[in-house]
Amino acid sequence: MNSFEVRIGINPLSWMNDDLPSLGGETPLEVALTEGRRIGYEGFELGNKFPREPQALKALLAQYDLALVSGWYSGQLARRSVEEEIAAVGPHLELLAKNGATAMVYGEVADTIQGAPKPLYQRPRFFSAAQWDAYAERVDAFARYTLSHGVRVAYHHHMGAYVETPADVDNLMARTSDAVGLLFDTGHITFAGGDPIAVLDKYIDRVCHVHCKDVRPAVVKLARNRNWSFLDAVLAGAFTVPGDGAVDFASVIDRLKRHGYRGWLVVEAEQDPVVAPSYSYAEKGYRTLRTLVDAPLDATKEAA
Repeated sequence: MNSFEVRIGINPLSWMNDDLPSLGGETPLEVALTEGRRIGYEGFELGNKFPREPQALKALLAQYDLALVSGWYSGQLARRSVEEEIAAVGPHLELLAKNGATAMVYGEVADTIQGAPKPLYQRPRFFSAAQWDAYAERVDAFARYTLSHGVRVAYHHHMGAYVETPADVDNLMARTSDAVGLLFDTGHITFAGGDPIAVLDKYIDRVCHVHCKDVRPAVVKLARNRNWSFLDAVLAGAFTVPGDGAVDFASVIDRLKRHGYRGWLVVEAEQDPVVAPSYSYAEKGYRTLRTLVDAPLDATKEAA
């Protein structure tokens, strides 16, 4: 077993939101980078304010002594061919590879309703084994291509998309090879009705990236009962940083330690920075994870 070795990074969503530009849209990227580094984060995932040219990105991150963690890629393999997807991913793959990122956050956006004013039950679904087989075959072929360039697909199960629930994750993982890594998102799998520990235990061998997102169950319940859209739920505070919700991060980190996970733990919590001030919440998320990561294995749960 490999030894447990993690770095703690953050997504700029704590300061500015790509899906809802009105949330933190006025905040300069330099503020996020400065504050994130001051808190102790070692790296950032990409957001819409980062330069997209490899050398420019490298120079910017170097100014703040930060690493590039990864970056979201809006894939459309539910609609596109593997060849079309490979052509589309070129610049993004180059940006990640030339800046040392070894995982790509793959989000399936074909037919997704994550940014639409529609209730979550209207999300797209695959209804037959044949549909799952065809999709998984394309995802696997695409993942083998990115891996040949040193970057592993970290498939993001996501609210409002084809792969949302634990059953969806089961279907995808059963039909793909190890070339397809799993991005384990504590918040999304909980919102989707899953038990994050059960899902992590089942697929820990495939987990190559971890998004540490906490959940406020009362808001999730309202979102379901009132048929809110995903963005309505975000605005209402469904998600927050580790240590501020109901997810058992002590058990999550304990599992990852025992397995010898090597990679990034990324604080990611879509919230309104007016309601949840960026610096204080980003710091809370970091302190929560830092305490759990640094605790001796048998003391991880007691550190929560």
